Amino acid sequence: MRHNKKFNHLSRKKAHRDALLANMTISLIMHKRIFTTLAKAKALRMYAEPLINRAKEDTTPNRRLVFAHLQNKEAVTELFREIAKKIENRPGGYTRILKTGNRLGDNAKTCFIELVDYNELMLNDKPAKKGRTRRSRRGGNKPAAEAPAAEAPAVEATEEKELPEA
Repeated sequence: MRHNKKFNHLSRKKAHRDALLANMTISLIMHKRIFTTLAKAKALRMYAEPLINRAKEDTTPNRRLVFAHLQNKEAVTELFREIAKKIENRPGGYTRILKTGNRLGDNAKTCFIELVDYNELMLNDKPAKKGRTRRSRRGGNKPAAEAPAAEAPAVEATEEKELPEA
């Protein structure tokens, strides 16, 4: 039976898989975005997000637990100093996976995995919400036709008020 065996083994033994995920997590922390296959990115998200979540509370036990997984002082320092400031109000979902297509050599699905709060382009390009999303077949052009007519008397009224005062 396969009870509680959901994670992807990535065709590697446990020691090799742990080393791979630790190295990828260090690269993600240091570079904020890495390019990899989709299967590795999904496995990395399951490995890295609990470690990133530990960085919210900067205590010695949390630093030791993260260091036990990563074995890299620079990455742990970066995680607890820089990244922790950006994620302090986020309740989860610290990484984003963006699919980029298939690799030419073996047709493997590839993607970017990045830290959500570090993509400045996506943070700045949030579209403005529209007021209505439902549309009906009746009266679709009436509000647009009435708007210029309603504005025209308002402009004339202000001009009439200005003339007597002058």
